[in-house]
Amino acid sequence: MQDAKGIENPAFVPSSPDTPRRASASPSQVEVSAVTSRNQNGDSQSRESEEPQKSSEPSLPSSTPPASDEPPGTQLCELEEGPCGWRDFHPRCLQLCNTPQGFLLHYCLLALTQGIVVNGLVNISISTIEKRYEMKSSLTGLISSSYDISFCVLSLFVSFFGERGHKPRWLAFASFMIGLGALVFSLPHFFSGRYELGSPFEDTCLTTRNTTGCTSSSSLLSNYLYVFVLGQLLLGTGGTPLYTLGTAFIDDCVPTHKSSLYIGIGYSMSILGPAIGYVLGGQLLRMYIDIAMGQSSDVTEDDPRWLGAWWIGFLLAWLFAWSLIIPFSCFPKYLPGTAKIQAGKTSQTHQSSSTSFQHTDENFGKSIKDFPTAIKNLMRNSVFICLVLSTTSEALVTTGFATFLPKFIENQFGVTSSFAATLGGAALIPGAALGQILGGVLVSKFKMKCKNTMKFALFTSGVALTLSFVFIYAKCENEPFAGVSESYNGTGELGNLTAPCNANCSCLRSYYYPLCGSDGIQYFSPCFAGCVNSVSSKKPKVYYNCSCIERKAEFTPTVESTDFEAKAGKCETRCANLPIFLGIFFVTVTFTFMAGTPITVSILRCVNHSQRSLALGVQFMLLRLIGTIPGPIIFGVTIDSTCVLWDVNECGIKGACWIYDNIRMAHMLVAISVTCKVITMFFNGLAIVLYKPPPPGTEVSFQSQNVVVSTISIEEDLNKVENEG
Repeated sequence: MQDAKGIENPAFVPSSPDTPRRASASPSQVEVSAVTSRNQNGDSQSRESEEPQKSSEPSLPSSTPPASDEPPGTQLCELEEGPCGWRDFHPRCLQLCNTPQGFLLHYCLLALTQGIVVNGLVNISISTIEKRYEMKSSLTGLISSSYDISFCVLSLFVSFFGERGHKPRWLAFASFMIGLGALVFSLPHFFSGRYELGSPFEDTCLTTRNTTGCTSSSSLLSNYLYVFVLGQLLLGTGGTPLYTLGTAFIDDCVPTHKSSLYIGIGYSMSILGPAIGYVLGGQLLRMYIDIAMGQSSDVTEDDPRWLGAWWIGFLLAWLFAWSLIIPFSCFPKYLPGTAKIQAGKTSQTHQSSSTSFQHTDENFGKSIKDFPTAIKNLMRNSVFICLVLSTTSEALVTTGFATFLPKFIENQFGVTSSFAATLGGAALIPGAALGQILGGVLVSKFKMKCKNTMKFALFTSGVALTLSFVFIYAKCENEPFAGVSESYNGTGELGNLTAPCNANCSCLRSYYYPLCGSDGIQYFSPCFAGCVNSVSSKKPKVYYNCSCIERKAEFTPTVESTDFEAKAGKCETRCANLPIFLGIFFVTVTFTFMAGTPITVSILRCVNHSQRSLALGVQFMLLRLIGTIPGPIIFGVTIDSTCVLWDVNECGIKGACWIYDNIRMAHMLVAISVTCKVITMFFNGLAIVLYKPPPPGTEVSFQSQNVVVSTISIEEDLNKVENEG
C-alpha cells in the first residue's frame, strides 16, 4: 500500500471511490472522523448518533453529499501531503529532507541569512555608508527603520492569506526577497564611482589651520538613500513570512511537546545571525572599499579617511539566500504524517464567549473582506493580547540594549569602541541564543501545557528582573578628563575645552581623538593637549612637546625614543568591574530570552488553530510598533540626557555626545530595564489569571484550504482500514 507519490498512513481513509490508493495519505482525499466517545462494542449507528453532538468540528454544507460508507458529521477533504520534489519529479534522495528535521535545517539557514544581513551587515556598515555617501545620521536612521516599516505593513496580510496557502512556497518567496534586498542594498557601490580620498587631517597643534567655515552643501551621493531604503523594504518583505508562516508550519508538522524545541532552535539561529554578520562585516571592513576595481590605498585603518569594503557581505548573502529558493519550493504543502500528528493533539485554546468563534465556510480567509472579522476575533482574545504586550515590553528593552550596550561598555569601562562591540556581542548574542534553546528544551522536556508554559516564562522574567540591578553595582566613576572634570594644570574652566595652553592651536571640537597624557589625565585630542610633534610609526601613536601637559624638559621626538608625553587612546581605567558585569549580564540575557520561546508557544496554543499565523503577524507588528522601533529611540534619548560634553561643529550645531556621566547613565538604564520587566511580568501574570483551558479531551481543529482534520479514534480507524481491504 505504498507508491511513488505517497507514504502509507493507515489513519486516513479515502472518501472517493475513484482514488486507486485506498489508504494512502498523500496526496489523496481523506476522511477523518471526530469521535470523543470510545466504545469498541458500539456499531456504526451508535457512533452516528453521538458524533453530531460531541464533535467539535462543524459539518460541511449539505450540498456536498457524503459517501455511502461515511457516518454523518464526517469531513470530506484533501490533505496535500506528498513527496519532496516538483510536479512528477520526485528524486529518492530528496525524500531524506521531507521531514520536520529537514525543513528545520533549511528554515535555520534562511533565518541565519536574514539575521546576518538585517541585524549584522546593515548595522556594521551604517557608519561607512554615512561617510561614503555623505549622509546625516537622521538619514541613515531612516535606512535602519525601513525594515521594520515594511514588516509592520505586510505582516498582517501575509500571515492572514498565507495561513491557507502553501507555506514552504511562501518561504521560497521569502528567500527570493531577502536575496533581492541584499543585492539592491549593494548596488550603490557599483554606480557611485571610485572613492576619492580627501586631504589628510593634521591632529596636532597648528597656529594656522585651514578651515572650511560654516558651509552647507548637498551631494548627489546622498540620493542613493532611496536605493538603500528600497533594499531594506525588500528585506522586510522577505522577513515577514519567515517568522509568521514558517513558525506556524513547524508547529503543524511536529507534536505539541516538540514544537517549542524546534521553534527555539529556529529562533536561536536568527540571533546567531547578527553575530556572524558582525564578524564577517568587521573582517570585510579591513579591506579597502575599491578592492574590486584593483584600487589600493596607502592609508591605514587608523586614518579617518579609510573606508572598508562594506558591500561584499551583501553579495554573499544574496547568493546564499537565492540558493535556498529551490529547496523550499520542493517541499509539499504538508509534510508526510502532518495530519496524523494533528489528530493526536488536544486543544489548549483560551475559552471565552468572545473566542468561541469559528467559521464553517471553507472559503473564509480567501477574501480581503474576511480580514477585519479575523482581526476582530483575534483582538478579543484577552490572553493573546496580554502575551503580546508582555513581548513588546521585553522587546523594547532588549533592542535598546542591543543598540547601546557597546556604548555603555565603552564609556563605563574605558575601552575602545571596537573592543566594546566585541565584548557586548560576546555577552549578548550567545546568551540570547542559549536562552532561546534552553527555553524550548525545558518546555519540550517537561511537556508543559499552555498555562504552565506561561508560568515558566513568568519565572524566568522574575529572575532576569532581579539580575537587572547589575548596572548599579558594576558602574564605574568617570576617569579624569581635561576641561570636563579636571583643569589644565590649574588653568581654564570646567566645561570648556579651550584653555590658555591651547588657545592658539585653532582646535576643532568636532574632531574627537582621545589622548592619554603621562600625567594620567585624558585629553580630547592632541590639539587640545597642545601637542606639537608626533611619531606615527609607533603603535599606539605618541606625541611630544604638549603645552597643556606638565613636563620637566623639552623632548626631541625620534623613532627610538621611549619617553613620551602622551599616547593615542583612552587612559586605562582603574575600574575592575568589567568581568563581573559581563558575567552577570550574560546570565541576565539568558534568563530574559528563556521566556521568548515559551511565550511564542503560548500564543500558538491560546488562539484558534486556523489563526496561528495571523496571531504571529499581529504579535510581530505590535512588537515592532511598540517595542523594537521606539526602544532604541527611548534608550538614545535617555543616554543623551546624561551627556556632559557635546560635539559642536563650526556652525554651532550640536552633534554627537563625546563624554557621559557614567553614574547617572547606569542609574537611568536600571530604571528603564526594571520598568519594562515589571510591565512584562504584569501582563504575563494577567494572562495566567485570565486563561481558561478548554474541557479535557477537546480536539484540535486543523483547518486550512480544502483541509479539515479532526482527532480520530484508533479503533475506528483500524476498523475502516480492514473494511476497505
